Amino acid sequence: MLKCASFFAGVGGIDLGFKQAGFDTIYADEFDEYAADTFECNYKIKVDRRDIHNVPADEIPDFDILLAGFPCQAFSIAGYRQGFDDEKGRGALFFELIRIMKVKKPRVAFFENVKNLVGHDNGNTFRVICSELDKLGYKYISQVMNACEYGNVPQNRERIYIVAFRDKEDYANFSMPLSIPLKKTIRDVIDFDAVQDEKYYYSDKNCKFYDLLKTDMKNKDTIYQWRRVYVRENKSNLVPTLTANMGTGGHNVPLILSNDGRIRKLTPRECFNVQGYPKEFKLPEQSNTRLYKQAGNSVVVPVINRIAEKINEAIQETDNNK
Repeated sequence: MLKCASFFAGVGGIDLGFKQAGFDTIYADEFDEYAADTFECNYKIKVDRRDIHNVPADEIPDFDILLAGFPCQAFSIAGYRQGFDDEKGRGALFFELIRIMKVKKPRVAFFENVKNLVGHDNGNTFRVICSELDKLGYKYISQVMNACEYGNVPQNRERIYIVAFRDKEDYANFSMPLSIPLKKTIRDVIDFDAVQDEKYYYSDKNCKFYDLLKTDMKNKDTIYQWRRVYVRENKSNLVPTLTANMGTGGHNVPLILSNDGRIRKLTPRECFNVQGYPKEFKLPEQSNTRLYKQAGNSVVVPVINRIAEKINEAIQETDNNK
């Protein structure tokens, strides 16, 4: 079984997709204490909680596959797209991965990020990333995929996936997965019949814009968003892109009109459902704000799994031909 090392591991969504494809994560680094707690609830390894800058490469156990959903805020619209110049230093974290790759020389490196990474700074940011992989002798393929087109998940979530190979044969044997029909609906991931805790429901007592919600939310087969001054109905029957700042400031958790006629926001569990996590994935006792953040920061597991399966097929074909 090929071994993975996971960086910016979050709650372990990338690891889960690779685990489902037959890989084994033996090391994970995650600086956020609460995300690390969620990771440890679901995996039998102790998370390295140090800042990646403080992790010497020679202290990381040997591995075959590097996994990294490196922080996307520096390249996202929501994060104001500062890129490598991000004032919090998040854009430059990619170079820490390059530092580790120089020493550990993984057979494959897998990266996930927001689609805006491609066009950021007129494409210069992405060219720098590709140049660094070139310097290390890796050949790579990248593609922007939407969860609803490649993961059979009813969420509009576009992300770029980069797969880099040190072995030219692995690269030659690899291809990204093809799009598949969307068969799941929002009712497969959201329970419109369930009676949830009262804290998820909106009323004139806890919501100053409740009258607007009540006026505009009439359809029980769709998802709504409160967009600061108006209600937006997602008529595509898809959940809008989940974000890390759901439930804080002006960025609110998606809303539904439940079958009993009440207006409520999605629960953290439903948000993880929307990301394609299985029901057995454990959520620890944490505040909803933290769980919403973790769900929004995470990945669409079925898309990751389909790419991981293609990586596994490519490696097996190479090894069988030796």
